[in-house]
Amino acid sequence: MGTAFAIALVFLGCCSNVVSLELLVRDFPGCGNIVTFAQFLFIALEGFVFESNFGRKKPAIPISNYVIMVTMFFTVSVINNYALNFNIAMPLHMIFRSGSLIANMILGIIILKKRYSASKYLSIALVSAGIFICTIMSAKQVNVDNKGSEDQGFYVFLHWLIGIAMLTFALLMSARMGIFQEMLYKQYGKHPKEALFYNHCLPLPGFLLLCTDIYNHSVLFSQSTPVKVPVVDVMVPIMWIYLLINVVTQYVCIRGVFILTTECTSLTVTLVVTLRKFLSLIFSIIYFQNPFTAWHWVGTAVVFVGTLLYTEVWSSVRAALRQPDAKEKKGE
Repeated sequence: MGTAFAIALVFLGCCSNVVSLELLVRDFPGCGNIVTFAQFLFIALEGFVFESNFGRKKPAIPISNYVIMVTMFFTVSVINNYALNFNIAMPLHMIFRSGSLIANMILGIIILKKRYSASKYLSIALVSAGIFICTIMSAKQVNVDNKGSEDQGFYVFLHWLIGIAMLTFALLMSARMGIFQEMLYKQYGKHPKEALFYNHCLPLPGFLLLCTDIYNHSVLFSQSTPVKVPVVDVMVPIMWIYLLINVVTQYVCIRGVFILTTECTSLTVTLVVTLRKFLSLIFSIIYFQNPFTAWHWVGTAVVFVGTLLYTEVWSSVRAALRQPDAKEKKGE
């Protein structure tokens, strides 16, 4: 029951979160900072009450280590959201972030001196190829959309390249943070709820650097079309409603993944998250009519096949299918 509930939370929370984010970005492409701040503030307040017991509970992992992890986490979150300002379409944004497998493997080999099986290297090659296909096709789309003026087209394309560089940096930084967190858990034990709280609480002062942008977008949000909220019978600007939905669904998504990690194996968690990403991608393309060519579909399919191969889903399915046959033979 716990597993089914966690899976439902992941699909409902994460997919709804992607939809609400696209609704926000569609009208205000540069609203990434206010969205990130709202998410961090909500999760930090929840953790302050229920995890740290209003600051009375001492952390199991030293604060100094959390400061390092939080610096990386804050940087990754801000850059990923801010990259949307640089002509990065939401489907490409989701696909590109699927390259976390590549980044983790590269840094695992360099930092942790890990070695992987041939199937793992093949899966990484497939994911790399899929992301490369989608990136190239999106680059062509940027050129097509802006071929009216060569100077303007070059500027927009250069803008897009900056966005790709930002996503690449965030991908590598996220992988480094994962390795750092893994090393901390080995030393101090696993404390994911505590890490969730400090990862969202400690970066809050950093948003002072972005206060002007956050304030400007709060003004823009307040000027959006008002809609009537039936329960309280008041008029609220539609962008604030979208932001509230985004914050709540982000929390539900994170909590769902946390419950899933305590109920299931990492293989199941990875599979559920991968399927969730694919469902979000399909919905984003169909509902919001994002530009997506046949080559984009090929690249997407290759990315997810590579991801599933990395998680060894095929071998697990074969093993599960062999078990009934083995039982039948024993019965004979």
